[in-house]
Amino acid sequence: MSLRGDPAAAGDETAEELLERVRGMVPPVLAAARAAGGFPGRWKAIAAKLETLPACLSDLSSHPCFAKNALCRELLQSVAATLAEAADLVGRCRGPPPEGKLRTQSAIDALAGKLDLNLRDCALLVKTGVLSDASGPSPPAEAPAHADVRELLARLQIGHTEAKNRAVDGLLDALRNDEKSVLSVLGRANVSAMVQLLTASAPVVREKAATVICQVAESGSCEGLLVSEGVLPPLIRLAESGSLVGREKAAITLQHLSVSPDAARAIVGHGGAGPLIEICQTGDSISQSAAAGALKNLSAVPEVRQALADQGIVRVTVNLLDCGAVAGSKEHAAECLQNLTSSNDSLRRAVVSEGGLRSLLLYLDGQLPPESAVGALRNLAGAVSPDSLVSLGVLPRLAHVLRVGSIGAQQAAAAAICRMSSSAEMKRAVGEHGCMPLLVRLLEAKSNAAREVAAQALASLVSWPPNAREVRKDDKGVPSLVQLLDPSPANTANKYAIACLLTLAAAKRCKKLMISHGAIGYLKKLSDMDVAGARKLLERLERGSLRSLFSRN
Repeated sequence: MSLRGDPAAAGDETAEELLERVRGMVPPVLAAARAAGGFPGRWKAIAAKLETLPACLSDLSSHPCFAKNALCRELLQSVAATLAEAADLVGRCRGPPPEGKLRTQSAIDALAGKLDLNLRDCALLVKTGVLSDASGPSPPAEAPAHADVRELLARLQIGHTEAKNRAVDGLLDALRNDEKSVLSVLGRANVSAMVQLLTASAPVVREKAATVICQVAESGSCEGLLVSEGVLPPLIRLAESGSLVGREKAAITLQHLSVSPDAARAIVGHGGAGPLIEICQTGDSISQSAAAGALKNLSAVPEVRQALADQGIVRVTVNLLDCGAVAGSKEHAAECLQNLTSSNDSLRRAVVSEGGLRSLLLYLDGQLPPESAVGALRNLAGAVSPDSLVSLGVLPRLAHVLRVGSIGAQQAAAAAICRMSSSAEMKRAVGEHGCMPLLVRLLEAKSNAAREVAAQALASLVSWPPNAREVRKDDKGVPSLVQLLDPSPANTANKYAIACLLTLAAAKRCKKLMISHGAIGYLKKLSDMDVAGARKLLERLERGSLRSLFSRN
């Protein structure tokens, strides 16, 4: 047998015939490597690798899937080509290097790399279950699709960069045509191989791998597996310094993964906040929206908020609120500000100092004010003086939200009014901006939380007499408040309804209205439950009821 073998013959050989040919090539190549004259150290290292090859081939041939798997034939073809190259190169090294010492040395090093790759791929096929994954049984109706996908996933793990590039192309096509089939056979080893391709030397391979991983993350089926296989550090590097497509896919993937609080902490821990903040400032509309969404998710984790603030998230999110390229970016920015200001006074002050309050108010002027922006405004209400709130035009915006906003936005607006209405001046201003009828209407909301906060706001505001008169005049004011006296555990608004009705009961007409709508029955039960103010209001109504009875007699 020639030392060079016959690579062309491989197409006609069975796996067993190819195996025998490769086995026959090893001894002469090994002997030649041991006897090589030039570069003895390098040839000695190659000889050591060749010595391990027969055992690897034996392990491969004993695998149950050896004869029926195309990956085995392709690996043997690659090994045969490597051995043929070794035979040719060692022959040229018997005398002075014809191509020069440096070039020959480089060729020997390249040969060692190919041999390493062959040995690694052989061990991978045998030990990691790749052959079984690529050859395993599939449901009969979907056998061709599943088999093709398994083989593509296996090819991600073996071979040189160009082969993996072709495998990624095939996988992208498979995801486009039948995402379900790909996801159904995706395993830990496949995910690990995809993650490793994010650090491939070829930028095009990194970009395609990021595209595959992005689509897998968007499916919502493998987030935990991606994180556990170490996807975050290479994704963050890609977001920081990748191509435009690579940065976009990295940002979208990080947005999906950061929904998990543990993953969010890990992203911040790996330095991911900085690249995301940078993309918000310089990226295109898709990348910007995804990065803003990821930052929103990060800001939902309380313990990382200060770290985000230290990297400049407040200024960037306020700027996004003003100048975001798409509506999605602005929505994410508003949610981010809501999260940042939910429990930290220093961050509230930082948002105010960066002009965040003014930006939020401008954002609320739209036809459908977003709940997140109203929530952020609610959080900031206590960080600004009442005079500033009035001069900035907060109250007209809150009235606008109560008029046209979603139930969640209306609830946040009512909560904001609660927080800012501690002084008589603010209570007067709230009433003058037409908020009282709107809060009364909110008492009829389906949401218990919305009803509760509306009752809480009214209980505070009616201490200003003109506001109390507004509620008394409203046909639904007293009846709605009486309905909130319901003692069922699901109703958490009754204590505020009692407080409000106690103030309104100063008017005789209101007391009669309360009694006629069944307030006494509710209050007796609430008194037995020791709900604050229930007994006092009950006594007041019962006195009025007795007087009315005596006067009729």
